[in-house]
Amino acid sequence: MFKKILVANRGEIALRIQRACRELGIKAVMVYSEADREAKYVKLAEEAVCIGPAPSGLSYLNMPAIISAAEVTDAEAIHPGYGFLSENADFAERVEKSGFQFIGPTPESIRIMGDKVSAKQAMIRAGVPCVPGSEGELPDDPVAMKRIAKAVGYPVIIKAAGGGGGRGMRVVHTEAALVNAVAMTKAEAGAAFNNPAVYMEKFLQNPRHIEIQILADKHKNAVYLGERDCSMQRRHQKVLEESPAPGINRKLIERIGERCVNACKKIGYRGAGTFEFLYEDGEFYFIEMNTRVQVEHPVTEMVTGIDIVKTQIMVAAGEKLPFTQRQIEVRGHAIECRVNAEDPYKFTPSPGRVTMWHAPGGPGVRVDSHVYTNYFVPPNYDSMVGKIIVHGDTREQAMARMRTALAETVVEGINTNIPLHRELMVDAKFMDGGTNIHYLEHWLEQHKR
Repeated sequence: MFKKILVANRGEIALRIQRACRELGIKAVMVYSEADREAKYVKLAEEAVCIGPAPSGLSYLNMPAIISAAEVTDAEAIHPGYGFLSENADFAERVEKSGFQFIGPTPESIRIMGDKVSAKQAMIRAGVPCVPGSEGELPDDPVAMKRIAKAVGYPVIIKAAGGGGGRGMRVVHTEAALVNAVAMTKAEAGAAFNNPAVYMEKFLQNPRHIEIQILADKHKNAVYLGERDCSMQRRHQKVLEESPAPGINRKLIERIGERCVNACKKIGYRGAGTFEFLYEDGEFYFIEMNTRVQVEHPVTEMVTGIDIVKTQIMVAAGEKLPFTQRQIEVRGHAIECRVNAEDPYKFTPSPGRVTMWHAPGGPGVRVDSHVYTNYFVPPNYDSMVGKIIVHGDTREQAMARMRTALAETVVEGINTNIPLHRELMVDAKFMDGGTNIHYLEHWLEQHKR
């Protein structure tokens, strides 16, 4: 096992990894930008290194600064968390070439799964069902392009091969709009991801977003930890998540979970990862794989009792998975609400000083947050300031616990989206379960403030 790990991230995930290290008896080196000097995990750190000024390009995305921090502190491994450099194959390669262990998949796995075209091809080879679409990158020839679209059937969606986070995609409803839409998406993809390649998929009208959490070690062992329903989204950004997904047949989940496990074994995957699917009319369609820990990992931890971050660290150190598929059991129901520093209905960011922070408590309630009273939320990063997670024996109990937890939460000095979550928790359609990925945007249209 490692003696010292450098945590190359910020916010609630940095604190989450710091806690996992403490439980394993590992020293955690925390890096921070000048804007994060007052962060809770920096105050709690045994060792902390400032890696640059506030802009993430000069700090959390600065590969030489992070590797230098690992060198001067004698760390043995680097945990990238999520976001920033977590899915950057070049960073993983530089970490390992510098003599450190990257706590995540191999650079090769990140490259394969990071390019949506090669990921889809790898999944087709592994027998994982994919959305009908182009077999690879779209050709430049307009005639060939139109032929593919006709075979797939309108509406289609054009996606950037190197895209993510809801960026680099465009829906096309008619042949007349196709060529222009492809050209625009290519230009955007080239500018945003340094990769102009795009591909085409059938645009599913009312799907749900279901994902399968996997863990794999270096010894060809892999397991899946049930599924999460992440369909409550705005502009392709998740707002709340739950596990298990309401109303989906367990046999179907088992079948898709086993296929994900087999795919991991085929590509030699190691560490934590998430297979993301669109689910419509009883069918699963693979869309992408996230080669890192997810924001929503706590709902899976709550229903399985497995610590995903600790397991990531253990398998990176070369240990075997400490459990088999048969030993994994999904118990009860968990829901997570993402707490963002933003206007709850207009979504404008709300950085600033938190004058009061009172987190909820009680049975089955967990809060992952780096915020405290008098903490200053910097304007330089993502607006998420924490997550409220609840667990109950049933979905109904979990929803009741979340309503209580949200009612107990007090945040003053900044705006948060907690009022939105309070409304969603009493929304009849959400309470019934099984809303699709467009539901929240329609709901927001109807509830305009």
